Amino acid sequence: MTTVEPRPLLPADDLRAYRRSLGCFPTGITVMTAAHAGVRVGVTANSFASVSLEPPLVLWALRTDSPSLPVFRDSGHFAVNVLAWHQEELSRRFATPAEDKFAGLDVGEGLGGAPLLGGCAARFETRIAHRITSGDHVLLVAEVVRYNNFHREPLIFLRGDHRWLGQPLVD
Repeated sequence: MTTVEPRPLLPADDLRAYRRSLGCFPTGITVMTAAHAGVRVGVTANSFASVSLEPPLVLWALRTDSPSLPVFRDSGHFAVNVLAWHQEELSRRFATPAEDKFAGLDVGEGLGGAPLLGGCAARFETRIAHRITSGDHVLLVAEVVRYNNFHREPLIFLRGDHRWLGQPLVD
């Protein structure tokens, strides 16, 4: 693996412009969930990506200062709940700190106890294969053990906002 020399941090104005530029790339929206020692966690993430088909591997990135990191790190499993077009409220719920983000939700239980959310476009249940710290994030690379495609349109994130396919793009 090649090591890249650290560079100075971007000034605040450049950081905002950098984030706006990244926002031009549309992504799906997921809620990543895990459980360990009786604690359930979930976070909204758009850093989800497929890594390999053989073996089936996926990854996502979680900030190193996230309060949920210990559960994701120690659980050995996580679930990827790919949000459907009508689940913007779930995206916002799991992007906001709260005592119990699962309160009032109909939640199933997946591998390693990872919470499974209903109504999603797709779901992947995984076993963690690698944890890689890079910058201010930890990349969690995992083997897909089970998956479901529920044939629903996905919710997407573009230019800092929730959207769905077929919605007119207005600046």
